[in-house]
This record gives sequence, structure tokens and C-alpha cells, in this order.
Amino acid sequence: MVARRPTALAAGIVLVLEAVGLVLLHMVLAKLLAGQQMSLDGLDPDLMVTATWVMGAVLGAYVALCGVLLVLLGVRDRAPGRAVRILLISCAITHGVLGAVTVGLVGWAAFAYMMVVLGLIVASLVLYAPEALEPAPPAERGGVAAA
Repeated sequence: MVARRPTALAAGIVLVLEAVGLVLLHMVLAKLLAGQQMSLDGLDPDLMVTATWVMGAVLGAYVALCGVLLVLLGVRDRAPGRAVRILLISCAITHGVLGAVTVGLVGWAAFAYMMVVLGLIVASLVLYAPEALEPAPPAERGGVAAA
């Protein structure tokens, strides 16, 4: 297929850029939390700042890993293995859930962006789907009828 490589490369580049944006967003959120110094239902403010930093790093690394794997997929032009497919499917599910959340919190433009990224990930998975094996012809039973 002609569109496999550009789709995977575009999805990978978009995910790597999104990972940078997610880390920067969490950095800003952590700075804002540090400046507030107020407790949310008895939670330690310093713990919330630390959790925001950690969540930004983990989410950014996860999305960046998915992006790098998609770039490698586009460069090598081979179907991904089972573990990579599972990781990319989980990334697609994450984008679907985040898209549903962002429509209410941020707006329709953010939702549209998340759905475009979701579409790129799913398109990459579908275009690199493993070839279906042809069914084997029925075996000869040697004169015994199958009941």
C-alpha cells in the first residue's frame, strides 16, 4: 500500500510533538499548583505538585514511545509485533477517552485534534494489519463421514 508509510510517519511525528506539549502543559500546571499552596480535601499541596510532575513525565514518555514506534514502523515498513500493536491500541483508546473529556473541558477544536490523532493511529494499525491466512483445504477423512 502506498499510504502506509506516510500515515505511520505522520502519526509518529504528531505523537512526538504531542508528547512535548503534554510535558510542557504539566510543567505549567505544576508551577501553578506550587504557587497556590492550597489543599484539596486535605491533600498535601507539595504532593499534588510532585504528582503533576510525575504524571507529565509518565504520560509524555508513553506518548513519545508510541510516536517513536510509529516512526520506526513507517521507516521499516513492516507490520508491528504483538506487543507494539497492543501498545498502539492502548494509545488509540487513550486518545479516544481524552477526546471525550476534552470536548467538555476545552472545546470542539481540541476534540477534533484528538480525533485526528486517533484516526492516524487507527489508520496506521489497519494499514499494517497482518495478512490473513488462507484457510487450509478440508482434510480427507479416508472414507469416514464426519457427523
